[in-house]
Amino acid sequence: MHGTNVVTMAPSMIWGIDAQIVATAVMIISYVVLFTEKLNRAVVALLGASIMILAGILTQQQAFLGIDFNTLALLIGMMMIVGISEKTGVFQYVAIWATKKVKANPRGILMVLAIVTAFFSAFLDNVTTVLLIVPVTFQITKKLGVPVYPFLLVEIFASNIGGTATLIGDPPNILIGSAINLSFMDFMKELTPIVILCMLVLVAMFDFFYGRRLISTMQRREKIMQLNEADSIKNMSLLIKSLSVLSIIICGFISAEHFHIANGTIAMAGGSVLLLLYTLGDKHDERDHKVERVFALVDWTTIFFFAGLFVIVHGLEVTGVLSMLGQKFIDFTEGSISKASLLIIWVSAIVSGAIDNIPFVATMIPMIKSMEEALGGREVMMPVWWALSLGACFGGNATLIGASANVIVAGMASRQGTPISFLGFMKWSIPVALITVALATTYVYIQYFVM
Repeated sequence: MHGTNVVTMAPSMIWGIDAQIVATAVMIISYVVLFTEKLNRAVVALLGASIMILAGILTQQQAFLGIDFNTLALLIGMMMIVGISEKTGVFQYVAIWATKKVKANPRGILMVLAIVTAFFSAFLDNVTTVLLIVPVTFQITKKLGVPVYPFLLVEIFASNIGGTATLIGDPPNILIGSAINLSFMDFMKELTPIVILCMLVLVAMFDFFYGRRLISTMQRREKIMQLNEADSIKNMSLLIKSLSVLSIIICGFISAEHFHIANGTIAMAGGSVLLLLYTLGDKHDERDHKVERVFALVDWTTIFFFAGLFVIVHGLEVTGVLSMLGQKFIDFTEGSISKASLLIIWVSAIVSGAIDNIPFVATMIPMIKSMEEALGGREVMMPVWWALSLGACFGGNATLIGASANVIVAGMASRQGTPISFLGFMKWSIPVALITVALATTYVYIQYFVM
C-alpha cells in the first residue's frame, strides 16, 4: 500500500489497551462517520490519521511512509489534464456527434450515450464523465420530448462499468494498480472483455424495457439534427494540445512497464506539460490566474481523503490487524484461491454498494498482500486482485450512494426537477448489480480456474 516494503511494528499497548484494539476502534469510528456523511470525508480521514499518530500507533515518519504518493500523483495529474481538456468542449462534441449518427432516434441515443459514457469513464474519472455528459443528455431529451430518467440511469451504470476497464478509470483500480505495480495494459487485458460483455447486457436490458417506449416526432428529431456539434468546440488550439498530451500519456501508460516509470510520474509530467502549453505566451498576471484556476479544478478534498485513509490503513497494518484478518480469511477459505476470489467479488460488491468503495479497497489491499506468501505468491493470487477490482467497481452500482457518480447525477437530476429516489433507483440498480457481479464471478471462474 505504501511506498516501502518495510513495516515497523507499533507498540503492543496504547494507554494500557492493546494497540490492535485502539487502531481498529479508530478505523471503525472513522468509517462509521464516513458512512453517515455528517462530516466532510477529507476531514474525517485526516482526523483519523491524526489520532493514529497522536495515540502513538504511528510516528509521523511511519505515517508518511504509509501514504501512496504514486496514487496521489496519478490522481492530481489526471485531474489537471481533464480540467484543462474539458474547457475545449470536446466531450459535448462527441455526445452530439454520436446522437446525430443514430439519426436522433431516441432508442439509438439511449444506446449510444451509454457507450460514450462507458468509453469516457475508462479514460477519465466517473464523476467528470457524468458532469460532462448529463447536461447534454438533458438538452437532447428536452428537444426530443422524451423522459430523461432512463438515460440518466443507464449513464450512471455505464460510468461505473466502463471505469472498471482501465487502471485510471476508477479509484479502486488506481489503488490496486499502484499497490502491486500493475500496468495500464494489465487492466485492459484482464478486465476489458468482461466490461464489454456487461455493457452489452446493460444496453440490451434498457433497450428491452425502455426502447420501444422512447418515441419522438420527426419535427423534434429534426431539431437535434440541426444542432452543429462544431459549435461545442470552444478552443480549437487548446483541443489540439489537450488531445496530443492525452494521447502521449495513454501511450506512456501502455509502455510504462517496459521503461519502469511509475504511472503517477507519467500523469504528473503530462499535467505539467499541458499546463505549460495552456499558459504559454500569456502575460504574467493572466498566466498566474490560469494556473490557479487549473489547480482549483483539482479535487483536493479527494486527495486529502486518500492521504488520511492511507495513514489509517497503515495503522491497522503496523499493528498486525490486517495480517490477522488475512489469516482468518485463509482459514475460512481453506487456502483455496478459487473460494477466496469468488468470496472477495461478492463481499466487495455488497460492501461497495453500502459504503464508498474506496475505504473498503484501501483496507483490503494490505490484507490481501499479507495472504500472498501463505497462498503461493503474487502470481497465484492475481485472480483475487481482479476479483477485488470487479466486485468493488460493479458493486458501486447497487445503491444511490454506492459511487460518487451516482450521487452527482442524482443531484443534477434533482436541480432539473426530475429527482431520482433512493428506492426508485434500487428497482434498477439491484438487478443491474446482481447481473454484472454474477457475470464477473462466472468470468473470473472460467478465466482462471477452468481454462
